[in-house]
Amino acid sequence: MILFCFSLTQRDYKNMSRNNLTQDHSSAWVIQTWLSFILAISTTTIGILYLPVDGWIKAFMGMGLTFTVGSTISLTKTQRDLHERNKLVSRVDEAKVEKLLSEHH
Repeated sequence: MILFCFSLTQRDYKNMSRNNLTQDHSSAWVIQTWLSFILAISTTTIGILYLPVDGWIKAFMGMGLTFTVGSTISLTKTQRDLHERNKLVSRVDEAKVEKLLSEHH
């Protein structure tokens, strides 16, 4: 009985591991994120250009927008790298658990 439950757990664990290897985004999601980004940048840029202020203030706000976008890209890259590192550590842990499970089977 215990061996049956143990082997069932091992099989389920392997299936879970295989299903979580890839998480692709749908085309609709990719298009929506790009359109959202383009819309946000373009409307903010148009808003800055039509502000009733001097050119140096518009330039300062444009620089602020540019740095905000740049730092956001850096932040998301860092978050992705941390997530990938944790995912790799999880895979190593999964392999260790899978090895332990196969040794007991």
